[in-house]
This record gives sequence, structure tokens and C-alpha cells, in this order.
Amino acid sequence: MTDAMNPLLQPSSLPFGLPDYRAIRAEHYLPAFQAAFAAQRQEIAAITRARSMPTFQNTIEALERSGELLERVAHTFYTVSSADATPEIQAVDEKLAPLMAAHRDAITLDSALYWRVQQVHDRLDELDLDPEQRYLVERHHREMTHAGAALDDEAKARLTLLNQQLSTLSNTFERNLLDDTNDLAVVFRSAEELDGLSTGEVSAAARAAQDRGLDDAYLLPLPLFTGHPALAQLRDRESRRRILTASRARGSRDNANDNRPVLTEIVRLRAERARLLGYASHAAYVTADETAGSPDAVERMLRRLAAPAARNAASERAALQKLVDETEATPYPVEAHDWAYLTERVRAATYDIDTAALRPWFEAERVLRDGVFFAATALYGITFRERTDLVAYHPGARVFEVREEDGSTLGLYVLDLYTRDTKRGGAWMNAIVSQSRLRGTAPVVVNNLNVPRPGDDEPTLLTFDEVTTLFHEFGHALHGLFAAVTYPHFAGTNVFRDFVEFPSQVNEMWILWPEVLDNYARHHRTGEPLDPAIVERLRSTSSFDQGHATSEYLAAAWLDQAWHRLDADAPVTEVAEFEAAALADIGLDDPAVPTRYSSTYFAHVFSGGYSAGYYSYIWSEVLDADTVEWFRENGGLTRENGERFRRRLLGVGGSRDPLEAYRGFRGRDADIAPLLERRGLNG
Repeated sequence: MTDAMNPLLQPSSLPFGLPDYRAIRAEHYLPAFQAAFAAQRQEIAAITRARSMPTFQNTIEALERSGELLERVAHTFYTVSSADATPEIQAVDEKLAPLMAAHRDAITLDSALYWRVQQVHDRLDELDLDPEQRYLVERHHREMTHAGAALDDEAKARLTLLNQQLSTLSNTFERNLLDDTNDLAVVFRSAEELDGLSTGEVSAAARAAQDRGLDDAYLLPLPLFTGHPALAQLRDRESRRRILTASRARGSRDNANDNRPVLTEIVRLRAERARLLGYASHAAYVTADETAGSPDAVERMLRRLAAPAARNAASERAALQKLVDETEATPYPVEAHDWAYLTERVRAATYDIDTAALRPWFEAERVLRDGVFFAATALYGITFRERTDLVAYHPGARVFEVREEDGSTLGLYVLDLYTRDTKRGGAWMNAIVSQSRLRGTAPVVVNNLNVPRPGDDEPTLLTFDEVTTLFHEFGHALHGLFAAVTYPHFAGTNVFRDFVEFPSQVNEMWILWPEVLDNYARHHRTGEPLDPAIVERLRSTSSFDQGHATSEYLAAAWLDQAWHRLDADAPVTEVAEFEAAALADIGLDDPAVPTRYSSTYFAHVFSGGYSAGYYSYIWSEVLDADTVEWFRENGGLTRENGERFRRRLLGVGGSRDPLEAYRGFRGRDADIAPLLERRGLNG
């Protein structure tokens, strides 16, 4: 195949550089990556072979200009490999993982390049640079040093091998998890076993079974996290038990998808790499270049929150047990698979709210257009127009053009709502094209969710959690759309990991904001608004069951830290025993409140970018809760407030220290008190 025949090697003729996915086939990717690797190597060689003294322009800016082809190919491919991982795409991913790791290391660990970057860095105060340029020099120098560019050649060779092995293992972990999640999807043979689910949910389960070639059956796919939305509604206790048992078994069975040896080897190699780089542990290595600064700072926060969260969860469990003892003909001890169902009964009795019954008011299209988009327009003035003439990577992915208030174009937003066997679990945002003034590119961003597709002619009715997820992921999308930076290094969500969740968590505040909720929460058949009394009761439940929610999250965050605080000479062979000991250590070992992710399906940390960083959600929530207070104090959903938030935080991307940017927005550092109050941890 010649380069001219490979659509990945030609600039896209579509608006905003959206790849022409209709022309791209799986066999195009590896040749395109090889060509892109070679092109960037030549670009880096041109920098390092220059005889002139290093300057910002001939070194730092030249480095930013390099790799444009590779970024285009990689964004195109990784969008597909996460959202539509066919066997052909998985095969490419397996071959690509070590190649990509080796290429990254060839640049990051290049001694000649590092020398030039250091020369510019050492003369930083002598150079006439604007703030973004100055910060770019600091970040390139810091990141190359942190990655091992100052090591000797022998250490670099070992580091490169470790990175390649880790890349391959992470890919294996994700493939195993996808396959095992599909294998363990729970099949029911009668509708009676699904008693409690809505007609639309039963219809979706029947459709999922038909898609697998199962007649007269119902199939419930498993989400990424431990729990399952259906657990709150299913009346049959055995059905609930089967679902949770299947969910917790993922990656831990003696079969081809067993992730236990994979994750323990990942942990060992990460610890060895950290020691090679001069750190006591992988957690120390990761947090050294985050806002937290150290694993000790993370541990202090997690322990501060764990004790009150566990106490609250114990009180909640006692209330659930009391309900069982008083209402069941044959009382039973409350177990993990009972919690969500019983919690909904307590919620209904205490607050007169049945969250499952609210689904008719959360029709997906209305939530999107009259909720998510409506809030964004009110705050930022942007508008959305669906582009049915533009085709994304899958027929189920929809493309919207985003325009500024003055009518000028901003970028594209792609929404891929529904679950499928080729899509990894969870929900996420990624960029297909990143914004950069240097390259003249505008943003193209994607949101992926995993909402079950209903049967034909059935509306898509979301759970309240799914509404929350859509608003959350759209917060990430706004971060990607609004970044107005010169250099691609700072584009969109390229910020510290323990800051990246902040904009998405802030965007969740608009879900129950009166003007927004009243605009989208309308019955899908009658158009009737959600009863104001129900809305008020819904708001009053904001801290309800937060002991459980906080405990399951903190348990996962602590597991992540526990694995990644290990020394390279302290290997773990029994995953279940290690988990149990770690959870007991922090007091979150309640069997009725399992961790949100057990190790064998903890994709965030073993195949994603959150290793030793899953604490980021609660860390960012301190800023989030404090920001919500600011919006409330300053009039809420206004263009003035949205503009301030956009210009001082979202728009800077990674071009400024995030805590400095936050102080510029808020006028001070964040206060933890609003977070403690929100989660009921201040009692």
C-alpha cells in the first residue's frame, strides 16, 4: 500500500479535520503509525542536529511542531480502539502498544534533545517569553527529567524495556476485561426474573440478548464499576445476587481472561521503574508531578475522609437492616447485592421519592438538548447544530457543530451514547482533534457513555445516575472545546491528573439547577414538568446514602494507592488477600459495601491513565464544591459567571499552573468545608 492510498496519511478534507472514517480500514493503521513515527523521528533529528545554540524557537517550539501526523493518526485510532474495538482493531492495538511506548521513549529520553531543552531552561530568565511560552519550557524540562532523560544509557535501556512491557500488559488487561465483561453478562430466561425493571429496560435486555443470538432470553450487560443500575429495582433477590456476583468475578477466574497475574506484574514493573527513576514507589513517582505532591498528602486526605464515611455507611446499613427485619416475612442479613434495592425503599419511605419512577422525565434527547446544551448556552453563549452529513467512527455516534455566540465556529462535539460489545465500559471524553493556534486546529471532542439501547420505537429513558454521567462527561468536553492555547502540549484536558476532573464535576451542578431542570425534566409523553415537590425532595436527598457512596469510592482510591506504594522487592501473589488487608488497614472492609472497583477490573489504574491517581476525583471535588459555592453566591447560571469560569479556568487548558489559575478565579485557595458538608462528613 502506498502512502497516497492510505487515508490516514492525507489531511482530512472534512470540516474541522474530522477523520474520514468511512475510508479508513483496520489495515490502514499500522502503516500509518510507522510512517508517522518516521516523520517525527526526522523532525526531532532536525532539532538535535542543529549547530546553532538552543533557543525557544529552534528547540521548544520546534518540538511542539513535531509529531503532528502522529497525533492525528493516534487520536483517530485510539478513539476507535476504546469505542469500537473489533477483533481487527484489537489485533492492531496489541501490535501497536510496544511500538508506541518505544517511540515515546526515543523522544523523551533523547540525550541531545534533553540537552537543548535544558539549555533553554537554564536561560529562562534571560529570554523574552510570554507566560505560556515560559511555562511550556518549564513543563518540557520537568516532564523529560521526570521521565528519565537524565539517566545514563544503561538505565535508559532498562527503562525503555520496562515501558514497553507495561504498555503491552496494560493492553492485555483492557482486552481481558472487555472479553470477560462480555462473557459474564447475565442471561435471564424469564421476564419474571427482571420484575421491577421498566418496560423499556426489559425491552433493552431482550434486544441485547437478540444481538448475542439468544432467543427468548434477556441479557443485562455489566457496567465498568462493581454495582449495576438494575440492582436498585430488581425485586428478585437471586437476580440481584447473580448480577453482583458476575460483576465482582471479572478478571479473577482461572481462564484466559484472568487479570490477576497481569496486574501483579504491572505493579511490580511500575515499582521497578519508579526505583530506577529515583522514587520510593510508583505512587511517589506519580504524585511528585501532580498538585498533591506526595503519596503522604493523598493518604492524609483519604484517611481523614474514610473514618466518617465508614461510620455513616454503618448507620445506613443499620437502617436497611431495620427495614428488612420489620417488613420481610423471612428477614435476612443485608448483603452487598441488597443495598441499592433497600436504599431505594428507604428513600421512598423517607423522602417519598422513587428514583426509578423518575425515568420518564429523563428522556435522553431532551436531557441532551434542553438540559446539557441549554445550560452551556446560558453560561457560555455557545450553540449546537447536529451535522447529519458528517459521519463519525460508528453509526451510533452523532456529530454536532458548536458555534460561539457571535456565530463563529468553535469545533465539533461527538456523542456516542449507547453500549455495545466492542465498547469498553464506563464513560469518558477524548479528543479526535486538539485545539492549537500553532497548528491552526480547532477542537473535535467525543463523549462516550454506555446506556443500554432500548427496543425499536422505545424512547431512551435515563436513570438519574446516567443524567449525572452525561453532564459530567460534557464538562470534560467543554474543557476540550474551550481551551484557547497556542501550543498543543497544553490543549484541552492536558492538565495535571488530579485537576482534570474538576471542570466535569462542576458541570454536574446544573442538573438540579431550577432553570435547567425545569427545561429538560419533562415527561416524555405528556410534557408535564417534574413536580416541584418531588424536585425539592430530590434536592434534600443530596447527602442521602453518601456513607455508602463515599466509602466505595475511597476504598477504590485506597486500593490504587496500596498497590502503587509497594516496593519492587515486595511482590504480591494473592490479589484477594492483598485487597482485604488494604481495606482493613483504612477501615473500609465492610462486606456489604464493596469497593467501587476491585483490582481485576480496575481499568482506571491498570489500563487507563489513573495509576496512583484515582484519588483525583475526591481531590478535585474540593475545588468543585468550593466553585459551586461561588456560583451560588454570585447569581448562578449567568453569562457573566460562565465567561469568568471559561476565561480563567477552562480556557487556559494546561498553559498555567492549575492551582494558580484557580486562585485567579476564586480569589483564594479552595476550602474543604463545602465538600465535607456535601458528603455529610462534617458531623
